[in-house]
Amino acid sequence: MYELIICEKPNAAKKIADALADGKAIKESINGVPYYKVTHGKKDLVIGCAVGHLYGLSQKGGKKSDYPIFDVEWVPNSELSKSAAFSKKYLNVIKKLAKDATEFTVATDYDVEGEVIGLNIVRFVCKRKDAKRMKFSTLTKDDLIQAYENASKTLDWGQANAGVTRHELDWFYGINTSRALTHSIKAAGYFKLMSSGRVQGPALKLIVDKEKEISAFKPVPFWQIELFGTVNKGDISALHIKDKFWEKKEADAVMKKVKGQKQAEIKKVDKKKFNQSPPNPFDLTALQVEAHRCLGISPKHTLEIAQDLYTSGFISYPRTSSQQLPKEIGYKKIITSLSKQSDYKSEAAFLLKKKALAPNNGKKTDPAHPAIYPTGVQPKKNIKQESKKVYDLVVRRFLATFGDPAVRQTMKIEIDCNTELFTTSGTTTLEKGWHTLYGRYATFKEEEFPELNIGDIVDVKDIKMYDKETQPPKRYTEASIIKELEKRGLGTKATRASIIDTLFQRGYVDGRPIQATKLGIRTSDVLEKYSPTIIDEALTRHFEEEMENIREKKQTPESVLDEAKKAVTKIVNEFKKHEKKVGKELSSANIETRDELSTIGKCPVCKEGDLQIRKGKFGMFIACNKYPDCKTTFSLPANALIRPAKKTCETCGYPMVISIRKGKRPQELCINMDCPAKDFTPEIKQKIKDLEKNPQKCPRCQEGDLVVRRSLYGPFVACSRYPKCRYTEHKRNADDLNGKKEETVTSDEVE
Repeated sequence: MYELIICEKPNAAKKIADALADGKAIKESINGVPYYKVTHGKKDLVIGCAVGHLYGLSQKGGKKSDYPIFDVEWVPNSELSKSAAFSKKYLNVIKKLAKDATEFTVATDYDVEGEVIGLNIVRFVCKRKDAKRMKFSTLTKDDLIQAYENASKTLDWGQANAGVTRHELDWFYGINTSRALTHSIKAAGYFKLMSSGRVQGPALKLIVDKEKEISAFKPVPFWQIELFGTVNKGDISALHIKDKFWEKKEADAVMKKVKGQKQAEIKKVDKKKFNQSPPNPFDLTALQVEAHRCLGISPKHTLEIAQDLYTSGFISYPRTSSQQLPKEIGYKKIITSLSKQSDYKSEAAFLLKKKALAPNNGKKTDPAHPAIYPTGVQPKKNIKQESKKVYDLVVRRFLATFGDPAVRQTMKIEIDCNTELFTTSGTTTLEKGWHTLYGRYATFKEEEFPELNIGDIVDVKDIKMYDKETQPPKRYTEASIIKELEKRGLGTKATRASIIDTLFQRGYVDGRPIQATKLGIRTSDVLEKYSPTIIDEALTRHFEEEMENIREKKQTPESVLDEAKKAVTKIVNEFKKHEKKVGKELSSANIETRDELSTIGKCPVCKEGDLQIRKGKFGMFIACNKYPDCKTTFSLPANALIRPAKKTCETCGYPMVISIRKGKRPQELCINMDCPAKDFTPEIKQKIKDLEKNPQKCPRCQEGDLVVRRSLYGPFVACSRYPKCRYTEHKRNADDLNGKKEETVTSDEVE
């Protein structure tokens, strides 16, 4: 007889077992699923694990095409999707472990989703109405022991009810609206799975509205006048104090007045010092935005990396809205641990000398978790490069919050040139303060001026007038749209990135920065025309507030779900009235979008056809649509999403594409593998010469020869026996060679 502790994932189970074991945790497994036996005090514990959600919602009765439908039940995820089939063995192991357990403790992540995972296991597997609950923000030994010994006697029912309600609410919206859209397009004789949802609809509308704003934008001409000169042996430039001239006559009059002037005079020098406060600790959104800005990592991938860092015990729980670090986490203890890591030794030593440690906490809070912080546990040397970067960002942000304010100075200068005033300003850092702790992530423009005093003479070198136009608003990036959704109270910290990812998958949006496709624009327009409720931002925000009320036990799940059923019924009934009209508009938009996303440009061989992305036996490739008259084809990598760049290569004139690979910045590439502009680095050039003089056997298989090949990304070294041997060098240029050209490169071609 024992107490069963239920964890969310296998690595969390191991961490908890190691922390609670008085001796050594005994690892056992059933069908490859691990569990642990430990003794803690006088109690025998068994620690089992799930793999995230083991249960999901499914329609209860009726046809799978019916809508609206609200009769749902929780069933094992392995029954809902082939991709979740692996979860069945985890469910079976927990069932076996639960049979002989006398007590049950939930130790899933302490948030709404973790509560739902634990609740479903308790009620459907353990056949209990309640269980004890461990609450922790890090997977460190001290925190886990404290969480177990201070476990609450019941689940967090506020969180559990809010979580279950959110799942049912999102199911009601997602299934019914998606079926309504799919039925509509099917009624028009076209089949495509369409989707919308409670947050997805308003998120799409935000992006579409931005696209319409850009399309409707009409540039307005204006003129600027800039003075260039030297003063006190230093260069200086300044714009006319009016900045933008909206009438050319006025700008011409100023130019006439200053033309030929050889000298000007410093009329005003204003210096202002200010303290720049340290940054606030990271909440999830701020981490995602900063990782996108500094590291070029997408918000969705940042969350995945942060979650891995958390389950490995290196940082605290990342799905948090808090910008506050409580004293209870032990500032000095963490910084002392960080001082043992060579990368942070000097910064940590500096902070440990301070009389008091106080982070610059922000205003945002979270009822479950503090802001994101490092635990002090050092990652292993073999940690992935991207994980190392995100970890470094988290550590340096944590350290920077304890830093001193940076002292910066802004200088504003006015220059008199024949009574016409020109002005310039710049900011410099006088004392770096927290900048030193934040390291390379503290990027601020520094604009230094020579030493200036009122009355100093400026030797005028040139005065120029520029013809300019106002610019359209910028499109959203993956980071800025997530920030905007948070600002508007749409979605949750944990779901916003996946919602944007769904918009990409459905073909509603494309590109970096994010651009609404014709399908996305038309879908949003159709929703707004025939069922505006589905994209109603206020209604979505209203339900988010009601979910919070459930968590705080101010409202019942039943009242919220009843309201949701009425709203969804109204939405789908509006669709049914106009089903054929909606379908006709959506089907034409689908065809236009398909052509837009697949057409690369004009065929450079026949000069008549269009190059289009096709799917073949060996994956995606580019072919001329004049086939069989024109048999021009180009290879594409199998590990990237390819989109038209809508431009041609300046070197060879061939069309270009945008390659989007997971965790990497989008890359513009010429489709011509023989393009002279491909990246023949000195290293590759030397390798080609070496291989021609002294052929080398593959160091891995010892049978094939090393050869230099071309790919879309450029030349690289590979084994001639590919695909039997997949040895490569210079992997940044390598792609999946299945079905690709395999000619080798010679030194003559390079030269």
